[in-house]
Amino acid sequence: MCRVPVSPPARNSSDHVSAVSVETSICILTSGGRRIPANAKILASASPVLENLINSCRSSEKTIRILGVPCDAVEVFVSFLYYNRCNEARVEKYAIHLLALAHVYSVPQLKTRCSKALIRRLTTDNVVDVLQLARLCDAPDVYLKCMKLISNRFKSVEETEAWRFLQDHDPFLELEILRFIDEVESRRKSTRKHMQAQSLYFQLSEAMDCLHHICTQGCTTVGPHDREPSNKRAPCTKCEGLQHSIYHFANCSKRSVGGGGCVRCKRTWQLFRLHSSICQQLESCRVPLCRQFKTRGVQVKNKKEEARWELLVRKVAAAKAISSLSLLPKKKLLEQHQPARLLRESIISSYVSVAC
Repeated sequence: MCRVPVSPPARNSSDHVSAVSVETSICILTSGGRRIPANAKILASASPVLENLINSCRSSEKTIRILGVPCDAVEVFVSFLYYNRCNEARVEKYAIHLLALAHVYSVPQLKTRCSKALIRRLTTDNVVDVLQLARLCDAPDVYLKCMKLISNRFKSVEETEAWRFLQDHDPFLELEILRFIDEVESRRKSTRKHMQAQSLYFQLSEAMDCLHHICTQGCTTVGPHDREPSNKRAPCTKCEGLQHSIYHFANCSKRSVGGGGCVRCKRTWQLFRLHSSICQQLESCRVPLCRQFKTRGVQVKNKKEEARWELLVRKVAAAKAISSLSLLPKKKLLEQHQPARLLRESIISSYVSVAC
């Protein structure tokens, strides 16, 4: 064992422990035999764990052993206890050791800085080791970042020596990682499915707009019965397919009630029914079959099918509302919300006046 005296640095240094104008009453012993003089009161005020250790020390010993980490890391740790700051480069260099020390001795500020430093330095080569440390040191932010990196780049992580070591010595953590990857993949599939469903609802909402446009204003080939379609109008790409379907629906020989007998007519009939379920203009609507659907209704024997249809109507109505809001200018949106804002302000002002 050797003794290495620590010379007092300048007050603006954050890499060493200063002993200027304070009585050195305790010594920190590191793994390399280095002895770092320190003030017991400063250490006790910065760490409750060190406070307990200092109080339990015998009067003759005056020594605290911090072993298992490099001597320089211990110096950076003690420096942080003194000044509540330290050099960023040294934090980056000893982030793993400092995180362990910050956790063991309950120094949350240093633990936060080390967690951020470790997250910045995460790679496929060190992510498994950092993950194990994050579990031991209760660092949830580092743990989650490691899990996400492993999930996104699992093939690369699987080829590292650290992963093979993990498989041989910590099968529970391996199972935890695989479960996390499986949950992430399940959420991704669910999100993709949800986005596809939302895309379908927005397409149906757009089809409702096209149907209203065709039956109210008329388009290139199909329009209201009392108005001739304009041949001078440029081809309408949005309405082209729906125009063909309506034209086919009007002239199909296989068409029956509900569109039975012809798949294409059945789809067009369902579009008319969907429009009727959403339409709020009972008297003035010019879309075919809209009034008939509303007054007579549609008899559905299968309750599950009816429930699915009602859900579809709600989803398409919501998509239509979102589309209409996205098309409104910002100024118009503010004008629409103006009455609610004024009411809210009047309520608040009346409450304040009563309180005063």
